[in-house]
Amino acid sequence: MSNVIVIGSQWGDEGKGKIVDWLSNKADAVVRFQGGHNAGHTLVVNEEVYKLSLLPSGVVRGKKSYIGNGVVLDLWALAEEIKTISAKGVNIDQNLLSISETTPLILSYHRELDTAREHKLQGIKIGTTGRGIGPAYEDKVGRRAIRLCDIFDIKTLKNKIENALFHHNPIRKGLGIEEIQSDNIVNQLHSMSGFIKPFVKNIWKELIDLQNEKKNILFEGAQGTMLDIDHGTYPFVTSSNTISSQAGIGSGIGMIQNSYTLGITKAYLTRVGEGPFPTEQDNSIGEKLGTLGNEFGTVTGRKRRCGWLDIVLLKQSADICGIHGMALTKLDVLDSFEKIRVCISYKYNGKKYDYLPPTITPADELEKEYIEIDGWNTSTKGCRNFEDLPSNAKKYVNILKELTGIEISLLSTSPEREDTILFKNPFS
Repeated sequence: MSNVIVIGSQWGDEGKGKIVDWLSNKADAVVRFQGGHNAGHTLVVNEEVYKLSLLPSGVVRGKKSYIGNGVVLDLWALAEEIKTISAKGVNIDQNLLSISETTPLILSYHRELDTAREHKLQGIKIGTTGRGIGPAYEDKVGRRAIRLCDIFDIKTLKNKIENALFHHNPIRKGLGIEEIQSDNIVNQLHSMSGFIKPFVKNIWKELIDLQNEKKNILFEGAQGTMLDIDHGTYPFVTSSNTISSQAGIGSGIGMIQNSYTLGITKAYLTRVGEGPFPTEQDNSIGEKLGTLGNEFGTVTGRKRRCGWLDIVLLKQSADICGIHGMALTKLDVLDSFEKIRVCISYKYNGKKYDYLPPTITPADELEKEYIEIDGWNTSTKGCRNFEDLPSNAKKYVNILKELTGIEISLLSTSPEREDTILFKNPFS
């Protein structure tokens, strides 16, 4: 294989940052292909913690890194992130980082609209991060986005902003927000143009050249399959496509050749914000999972909802994304549980389901069928050899493989990069 696509197989927060960091050792380039700074990846390298939201995880290892056209980019958030990571000794320049010239921008009116709508919305609350991601994607689809290449074209920039404000100002007026003058946005963008210009390139040509040269390209997804705008638990989803096929669209390669799709899978299940969560444990079990797993959002700090692993959702993700192998993370969080449960099927309105019905709401009650597995009451943290795991931990891993029919490629036993058990190298 020369290309690996890393996606979250659940609702995000599966530990993708560590796995991408581990895989970057074999990669020639790392690409972010969707989302924005609403998703965060945490890397621990030699006990130094790096929290990334926009930067591809490869920058920490000095790997050539790309931000693709499928991302929505907040220039101010990127500048702050580069400043923070640079302070830790990582030199981020145009030789390390390239950004697609067609990447849509998140502007101040996107952030303001996102926050205002979430506060004023009656009925369904999506639970957005308020960072302007949704409104920016709306503008992209509405063909009024300001793209990165636009900010360097002085002649047309103001007209393009006025076109966007023709849409936004009436909405702002209806929400009781002061209308914006186009000159304000022009000035904001001019203040950032010098900073961002060295990074702006036609990256799809570079990436296609790398693929033709049989280089190893690592495509780094954000969030998870069940947050996909088309295939997730709509409307409680993100504003982009998070599934594996977005890697080609959001980077410009189109057809990714010789690829291996790796689904990052947490040994239990979490989600942030609103929406259905069939195996949620709103009790002492959920509290224990959250405490041991330190389940707070990298970007928002919000407490995550916790529950047992859901094989139904996992198989659904595997089918939609064409997952070849799983990277199982946070097994050590289960070390002290006497009994561990795994959901294997649902019943809804008397009918058995092997997928989550799309009409399910948070208020709907699903009948869940669980299997129960004995815990191991022994620490697995830091194990680097499968044979060193307790027998019941090995049994748990093997059961997941049998229930899903998907091979386990990697097994993570701590946030540290080296604490990883390798079964199959996705790049091999």
